[in-house]
Amino acid sequence: MSYIQNTDADRAEMLGAIGVRSFDELLEPIPEALRVKGVLALDPPLAEAALAAHLGALAGRNRPAAGAASFLGGGIYDRHIPALVRYVASRSEFYTSYTPYQAEVSQGTLQAIYEYQSLVCRVTGMDVANASMYDGATALAEAMLMAVAIKGAPRILVPRALSPRYRAVLASYAAARGISVVEIPHGADGLLDGARLESSLGEKTAALVVAQPNYFGVVENAGELAALARAKGAVVIACVDPVSCALIAPPGEYGADVAVGEGQSLGLPQSYGGPLLGFMATRKEHVRRMPGRLVSGTVDIDGKRGYVMTLQTREQHIRREKATSNICTNEALCALSAAVYLAALGEKGFREVAEQSYAKSHALAGMLAGVRGARLPFGGPFFQEFVLELPEAAAAFAARASAAGILPGIPLGADFPELGERAILVAVTEKRTRSELERYRDLLAGKEAGR
Repeated sequence: MSYIQNTDADRAEMLGAIGVRSFDELLEPIPEALRVKGVLALDPPLAEAALAAHLGALAGRNRPAAGAASFLGGGIYDRHIPALVRYVASRSEFYTSYTPYQAEVSQGTLQAIYEYQSLVCRVTGMDVANASMYDGATALAEAMLMAVAIKGAPRILVPRALSPRYRAVLASYAAARGISVVEIPHGADGLLDGARLESSLGEKTAALVVAQPNYFGVVENAGELAALARAKGAVVIACVDPVSCALIAPPGEYGADVAVGEGQSLGLPQSYGGPLLGFMATRKEHVRRMPGRLVSGTVDIDGKRGYVMTLQTREQHIRREKATSNICTNEALCALSAAVYLAALGEKGFREVAEQSYAKSHALAGMLAGVRGARLPFGGPFFQEFVLELPEAAAAFAARASAAGILPGIPLGADFPELGERAILVAVTEKRTRSELERYRDLLAGKEAGR
């Protein structure tokens, strides 16, 4: 953003417009005890060139993830983003647009959202998708409220092997609504314990959340889990990695009622953890229970194709007591990026991203499993992420690897103490190279320089 200097005359005009004579008068409502006394201990002013050099030096002290070989995952991934995505999303007609309340002047934004919804339906195999949500965690929480409204029951079953962040958001939502969230443990293979699930299902169960893949990267037998839930009359909520849907059966194929997830993998940078993109899709019969906005195609009085917001189930549009949600929105610019990403790759390119992630993650898992003292504790099949038990504490290894230019994964001990302090979650995307995989193996084996 360009720097625009305010002159003394500019400041005087602004102060006059708000009815005060000076900046000191503007501060009078603030108690004296809260005001800074004297002159701030700031460095003397710098010339423009010196200031630019100083700021560059400060920025250089940061070590962005893009400057390392990143094996971080857990819901946010380092993926290749085609240049086309940023080019289209940076066009002023998109990044300056607001919520498209007036269809006659918002056709471009409405069409972009419509295309996004259509692509989400293609990826998930569901009937209808909304105009996106804040992130995957809140999308799942909204799906929980949706299921409770559908079934009129106050209980939801979630896998222990679900993202800790997602479980925390579910707990926050549930506490205010009197909903009971019951965790179902995983077995020795990392898969959801089917026997415990079957015994936990009952008349008061509104829904089962199926994580696919689960937080440990293990691919669940979603079809069997969904069948167990449906047999007991529970709503099936699939919480999925969208890229995995290119290789693994999507939610629509195993009868999920609602599909949600995090769309950051679809053309959004990691950006220190946000902004993110929550997607939600459902079966046609549940569309009026779905929160947020939904854009549809229609024809105008002259028979020309047009786009409008068809369902707007927020408190801004209908009486508050009838709103499906008072918090959800659409992340239009992020949704646009996802739509451009999917359109640019096409079905073949999207599948190739998934295939490369699968192949490279299995290649690395094989390398690391051969290192003395390391092992893969779970035997279940995995997509692009796996749990590795290290020969040393995960936090210590992560610090050592970071110093060597590798972000080795997420230590799991704090969130999953049952796995121990040596467990780490390793993610491998299509961006990782053979040399980076070998560097990781050598680092774990103690072959890096200086050891």
